[in-house]
This record gives sequence, C-alpha cells and structure tokens, in this order.
Amino acid sequence: MKGFLKYRIFLLVLLSCLLGWGQEAVHNYGSIKIHDTGLVGFHMNVINDGAFNQNMGLVGFYSQDSELVLSGSSNPVFFDLEVAVEKGLYLENTMGILNNLNLISGKVHTPRVQSEINLSFLNESFYVGEGNFNHIEGYASIQGKDTFTFPIGNGDKLRPLTLSSNAINDYAKSAYYYENPNSPSVFGESFNTENLQTEFLSVSNFEFWHLEGEKASNVELTWNEDSNIGMLVDDISELKVVGWNVKNKIWEDLGNTDFSGNLSQGKITSDLFVPNEYKIITLGGNKGLLQSLSSIDLDNYYMTPNGDGVNDRLVIDGIENSPNNSIQIFNRYGVLVYSKSNYNNEFDGISNRETAIARNSGLASGIYFYIISLNDLNIKHQGYLYLTTYQ
Repeated sequence: MKGFLKYRIFLLVLLSCLLGWGQEAVHNYGSIKIHDTGLVGFHMNVINDGAFNQNMGLVGFYSQDSELVLSGSSNPVFFDLEVAVEKGLYLENTMGILNNLNLISGKVHTPRVQSEINLSFLNESFYVGEGNFNHIEGYASIQGKDTFTFPIGNGDKLRPLTLSSNAINDYAKSAYYYENPNSPSVFGESFNTENLQTEFLSVSNFEFWHLEGEKASNVELTWNEDSNIGMLVDDISELKVVGWNVKNKIWEDLGNTDFSGNLSQGKITSDLFVPNEYKIITLGGNKGLLQSLSSIDLDNYYMTPNGDGVNDRLVIDGIENSPNNSIQIFNRYGVLVYSKSNYNNEFDGISNRETAIARNSGLASGIYFYIISLNDLNIKHQGYLYLTTYQ
C-alpha cells in the first residue's frame, strides 16, 4: 500500500507540473509501477517514454467529451484495463493486457497502416463488454494462446474472428475491414475476386479479414445483413471460407466444417489452414447457381455401417472427377448431421456435427437426404440415403 501511495503522490506532482506548463498529457519519462491494490484513471492523453510494463491493479482511460491518445517510445503493459472514452482511445504504440480488458464505452483505435501497433492480449488475458460500439477498430494481437476470439470490427460493426490453432501461437494478429477486397484502402495490393481456384467459386465484394499466424488453424467468421450473403449462396450450407493465396495470387476454398444461422446473420468455421499462407480471408460461395440435373449418375444410397465391408460408407462413384466438392447430410427433420468439403467417400454413419448430435456418435437408423455440389462439373444434386445400423 505504501508503494501505491508513493505512486499516487508522484503522479499528482507530475500532473501538476505538466498542467502548469499548459500541456494536456501525462508524460512518463521514468519508471512507474502500479501495485495490485492500485487504481489509476487517466482523463487526458498519455505519453509513455519510460518503463510502464510491470503493473498490477486497475488502469482506466475515461473521457466523455474528447478522444484520448496513448503515444510514446515505450509500450505499456497493464494488468486490468477499463476503457470508457466515448470518442475513442487511439493507440500510437502497442498496449499490452495481462488480465482483463473491460470495454465500457467507445472503441480502441489502432493504425491500420501499421499493424505492428495493436492491442495485445498476453497469455491468459481476456475481455468483456464488446459490441458494435465497443470493440477494437483496427488490429488486436495475441501471444501465448492457441484459441482466441478477436473483438475486432469496422465502424459500428463488431465482426469477431475466432482462431483455433493446433499449437500455441507465439504471435498472431487480426483486423476486420468492411471494404471491397478489389480496392482496399490501406493494403499495397488489391485482391481480384475474379482470380479464382475454380471458375465455380465466388468471393464476397463487401468485406474481409486480415489474419497473420504461423500455426495451422481453423477460423470462425461471422456475417450480418451488411454481408449480403444472399448474393453468394441460396442456402448457408453452401457457404465457405475463402482466402487469397500469397504464393499463387488466387482465391482458394478454405472449407466449411461447421456453420449456423441464416442469410441475415450467422457464423462459419473453416478447414485447417496456415494463416500466413493467405493475405486476407473472407466469405465465399458457388459462382452462379449450379445446375440441378436429374440425368446425372447420382442415385439414392443404402448403408449398413456394421464393419462387414459391404455398404459401410457412402461411396459416390466418380467423386474423384470433382475433388472440389461439398456434401451435406440432413435427417428427416432437416437437421444437418454431417458436412464436409472435398468429400472422398469418408462418411460411415458417424455425425461430425456437435449441434445436431454428439460428435463422433453413430446416427440412428432411418431415412436421410443429402445435397452434393460437384463444383468441378457444375453439378448440384439432392438424393436420399437409407441408413440401417445394427446395435
């Protein structure tokens, strides 16, 4: 407690000196440490040119009438942080969070042209209070995490991205852009939505996310009415995550392993990929409407997944002719019980959808229907699947 009282006295003296010089900022030249019982509120700009990274306790930025700016040559690290700045807290150097960020009101702005300046969530840190008017307007980063949802957005749109990696990320960062990828405002290159892995792929012209990370990961993206998903797909089961391949300079299908919602709002999870291999990612679908033909060589199927080697899997003859495909299987109530991109005859009666049934659980005997999109052949087909299990 004595240390905290000394700090409060020091801060008051410093503020008095600065205000006496007519400056509206707290300027740290030396070493400041807030102890675990410390409570410090800043109502003016902060310039940090000294050590301010061994903190416990709570720090708050508060203002109703004007924006606040954090600048300086040294990056501060706070334990608990509150932000209640109606017109925005602007970061001109990186700020770290060790425990909790409470987004009470206003956005935290970081420069999109300098993504190395960001709000950094360290180790076990977390946040609360995010929303359309309370989020990170620019870049958030993580260190020492394998799973994290970035509370990022653009304007009055919170559009979080969830990163789930197969190993701990030493460093990863992300930002959301409500912009046309063909003509982004801050990137040094454009991302032509007509440069496609396959002619049957389509790419959103309304928004994208920039994500950097070295570990193989799944990402979960969100959409709302401003995403205009209806221009990409008729049914959200056909939606997919797509990414601009850095090496090949084309948009590629990053898959659809899980999804929920409707055309107005929802979320989708990609297949596993390495973020650093893709400059930006967004939502995609099938270009145009794939033909639904009754004369194709697809049929109704019968399965008896009992391990006897006969009809144990859903084998679609000729599937190798269209490796760029997607399949969805629904029960008689219309609940999705299985979905996969790039299907290659893997389905053995086991659900991969936790929202419908426990993942890796066998489905009950009954009638199911499937929808398969063979993108390489410009074919879309619906058929029935008769499943008989032997308990």
